[in-house]
Amino acid sequence: LDGRHEFPFSFQLPQEPLVTSFTGKYGSIQYYVKAILERPAAPDQSVQTELQVISHIDVNSPALLTPVLRSQEKMVGCWFFTSGPVSLSAKIERKGYCNGEAIPIYAEIENCSSRLIVPKAAIFQTQTYLASGKTKSFRQMVANVRGNHIASGSTDTWNGKTLKIPPVSPSILDCCIIRVEYSLAVYIHIPGAKKLMIEMPLVIGTIPCISFSSRNSSITSQFSVDMSWLALTLPEHPEAPPNYADVVSEEEFSRHVPAYPPPIDCEEQLCCPVFAYIQEFRFQPPPLYSEVDPHPTDVEEVQPVSFML
Repeated sequence: LDGRHEFPFSFQLPQEPLVTSFTGKYGSIQYYVKAILERPAAPDQSVQTELQVISHIDVNSPALLTPVLRSQEKMVGCWFFTSGPVSLSAKIERKGYCNGEAIPIYAEIENCSSRLIVPKAAIFQTQTYLASGKTKSFRQMVANVRGNHIASGSTDTWNGKTLKIPPVSPSILDCCIIRVEYSLAVYIHIPGAKKLMIEMPLVIGTIPCISFSSRNSSITSQFSVDMSWLALTLPEHPEAPPNYADVVSEEEFSRHVPAYPPPIDCEEQLCCPVFAYIQEFRFQPPPLYSEVDPHPTDVEEVQPVSFML
């Protein structure tokens, strides 16, 4: 009928695994939701909107948690004009990572040649298209990092040099027409010679590694245990200092306070110098807690002190 009508609807995705949505150099994997309006005596109208589908890859699988280690050596020069070898060994803690994670790289480089070399690392994405029995590939660099120059006869070590993964599509490994694969390359730029390169396979997943978060939680718990002594030494409500009457007994107080001097006749003081008799403070300052003797000894009586004005 005439007017505005809304028809809510929903679809259940197939149970079989769906390939992740992807748009590449020579092909794409796309999903659409399409609506068609049939009208009598008029052409049909249709609209469609793209639907993003992600096939989850859990990097916590044992195959993706195993470390990867590679090593290679290259002789710089040719024939009789060799200048020495350059060796490289690299290692990563695991094979699977997710977007936004930083990959720690461990590498050892030894330069026995006569040239100045530069170590580098990069993440490469390889797109492979399969159709009609033919294969076409496209390779691009998505992230890279550079090390310091290494002089002749020197060595360098990377103790966890990080390379952050940018926002990229997850790995696509189970599609029969399009494959998206990643690799971490650690290579050395050698002037006047081909670069020495080591490639280690990577899998970009969608479910992050649990051991990373559990490691952080264990460190946090260990820190809280180590700092527990602070709660013992700093109470939430600190106690007030003890009262002076609780520290000094009445008997000890009477021994420290002398008797009042006899009253002085003012007429007699007219013919002699004027003296002011200042009585000692009535209350003694509280003793230090570390110097309080639980069994005090006899203390000599304190005499009044006089000052000449």
